[in-house]
Amino acid sequence: MRNVTLILDDGSRFHGKSFGYEKPVAGEVVFNTAMSGYPESLTDPSYAGQLMTLTYPLVGNYGVPPFTIESNGLATFMESERIHAEAIIVSDYSEDFSHWNAVESLSDWLKREQVPGITGIDTRELTKVLREHGVMMGRIIFNEELKMKNEEFPEQSAVYEGVNYVDKVSCKEIIHYFPSGNALHSAADSSFFIPHSSLKKVVLVDCGVKTNIIRCLLKRDVEVIRVPWDYDYNGLEFDGLFISNGPGDPDTCDAAVQNIRKAMENEKLPIFGICMGNQLLSKAGGAKIYKLKYGHRSHNQPVRMVGTERCFITSQNHGYAVDNNTLTEDWEPLFINMNDGSNEGIRHKRNPWFSAQFHPEAASGPTDTEFLFDEFVKLL
Repeated sequence: MRNVTLILDDGSRFHGKSFGYEKPVAGEVVFNTAMSGYPESLTDPSYAGQLMTLTYPLVGNYGVPPFTIESNGLATFMESERIHAEAIIVSDYSEDFSHWNAVESLSDWLKREQVPGITGIDTRELTKVLREHGVMMGRIIFNEELKMKNEEFPEQSAVYEGVNYVDKVSCKEIIHYFPSGNALHSAADSSFFIPHSSLKKVVLVDCGVKTNIIRCLLKRDVEVIRVPWDYDYNGLEFDGLFISNGPGDPDTCDAAVQNIRKAMENEKLPIFGICMGNQLLSKAGGAKIYKLKYGHRSHNQPVRMVGTERCFITSQNHGYAVDNNTLTEDWEPLFINMNDGSNEGIRHKRNPWFSAQFHPEAASGPTDTEFLFDEFVKLL
């Protein structure tokens, strides 16, 4: 294992050993407090452009499942077709793994997908630095490169800030999924929306969608028409609009916001958004977004449904939040985070529009709120 160093924007340095692909990278350093689920997290498109720190000390002990693809093109055990995180940072990497579904080690997978991994880092101290200072840009370099002058490295901020990561991870063509397990791929226009069956049809705006979101819709017997994030689907015939999760700054996705506003001209059209979808729906409704100090990335975020005493444990991965104080009179919070009081979802007071900042589909994490998919399908 080669010596490797993580350098933060404030000058902090953390030294460790490489167990993944050996290349220097830069990105936004974030931490995730989940105890398991690294295959799902690494393949979650919402982590694009980020160096993912896992606070749970032992990582890699259950290996990596097979990267099999179903007939509809969805990865069976992953949340997308590849790793999206720029790197993974852990305290103790387990070279030995044991699990009934494991086919390779985390190290071998990272090397195959050309993603760096660092072990031996004091992740408790790193997390304390991030909690105190807030999320920071950082870069991973191998110690031979430490002799290079700072000006020889690219600006870290230029790697993440202002970049439209949604455009990088969104699909580039229309993909039509059927509950039967089949899928059609097409770059066609409205002719692709000719009814194929009597099932309800949902347009899914792909801002970096996780595969389990698509599965959760398909198992409720709806057809899913997955479109690129900036595709104008208005004027087409469909029964509901779904806005997915995704990476980066929602302010880089104005095209999606404008299309949502057009869709909202039909006050009877059901709309459901998750994570980035919550933020984009809020922006379309006139609210503002702000960046959290260090985000919510874990499997144990408690949220309360507003107006009730119902609380849920949720899986989350986001760095931005909706400002409740900027919601217009037609909107109200649907969920509130019980740790910091931040927004966890909104709903329209009259129309069938609602969203969740957390992940009801989990993968990985608790599925306590998967009933939100049932509520959405009932509205179709």
